[in-house]
Amino acid sequence: MNDRDLFFRYLAQTSGFPLALEIAKAEGMHIYGTDGRAYLDMISGISVSALGHRHPEVVRAVKEQVDRYMHLMVYGEFVQSPQTGLAELLVRNLPPSLDNVYLVNSGSEAIEGALKLAKRYTGRTGIVAFENAYHGSSHGALSVTGNEVMKRAFRPLLPDVHHIPFGLTAALEQITEQTACVIAETIQGEAGAIVPATDFMRALRRRCDETGALLILDEIQTGMGRTGRLWAFSHFDIEPDILTLAKGLGGGMPIGAFIARKEIMHCLSEKPVLGHITTFGGNAVCAAAAKATLQTIIDGKLWENAAMQEQNFRNLLKSPLIRRINGKGLLLALEFDSFHQCKKIVDRCIDKGVLTDWFLFADNCLRIAPPLIISPEETEKACSIIVESVEEIIC
Repeated sequence: MNDRDLFFRYLAQTSGFPLALEIAKAEGMHIYGTDGRAYLDMISGISVSALGHRHPEVVRAVKEQVDRYMHLMVYGEFVQSPQTGLAELLVRNLPPSLDNVYLVNSGSEAIEGALKLAKRYTGRTGIVAFENAYHGSSHGALSVTGNEVMKRAFRPLLPDVHHIPFGLTAALEQITEQTACVIAETIQGEAGAIVPATDFMRALRRRCDETGALLILDEIQTGMGRTGRLWAFSHFDIEPDILTLAKGLGGGMPIGAFIARKEIMHCLSEKPVLGHITTFGGNAVCAAAAKATLQTIIDGKLWENAAMQEQNFRNLLKSPLIRRINGKGLLLALEFDSFHQCKKIVDRCIDKGVLTDWFLFADNCLRIAPPLIISPEETEKACSIIVESVEEIIC
């Protein structure tokens, strides 16, 4: 059997229609098929490959760390320089209130840890989340995800979770003194890159302060410079009590984190001891890759390129056939009339060598989330092919 046969026979499938491109290698902005075809990557593994594929600094960090050690002990027991170096770099580039880092393996695990932390610290059970939010697929993360289609088959989920409309200030009154935390994507990703109003985000912060609820901001997709700022919450001049990161943090390696002030985080270490544990969280190789990724983004101020390329995309994708462009920085959604129409455009783009996709809760929207290193020339090429594909499908 060839790899395609093995893929369909032995690997669990997440849908009945995977892209099933056979990949030989990836470098920079491109993914290469086994047939030699090059694909300009406009989704970066769903916002993961922030520096593109196999960035030299990330590869160097991984190789150097592998030569020293890989897994040693469960998280939190040994002093390991990849972990301490990454934590220090994160804290130095975050507000002073976010000074303690817990490293995990993925975005879903970061959400699970953040929810547990908020309940443990406040002694409350209520959780407020938002409609059309996506926070992951594990049970706790799925509980706060705001799409019933994704959840229906897996109930019962966490109790005492309430969903309210994203962006509706009046609904914030449902946050009360019984609420342990409010969890929100700073910009809703899978809803189609929905950017909230600044007034709403500031009202959310105020309401949490008034009620004593902790504010968890999920920047798993929006962090690491993707929205034109290093952290998306800085667009709104607010700060979370707990921040979750993953995806672009590892530069292609699996790692996540939840971050809070030390006073809050410390409660996981007592009553009970080992209140939150993970075997592979903060894996040394992944932590080394993450530190190299974050340092490269900071040194190059790559969020500035994200902001600049957003304007290039918006200028080059002006077409009456695109209903609107949502999003910020290099997290953009091109809206069309239907999933049927959008899927045909996505497939045509891939046929022409531009890799793109649609959004989980906005399947009529085409995703643009390329690596932060994308050049103006690559942006222009991608836009040319996207517009050409749109015109061929719709006209």
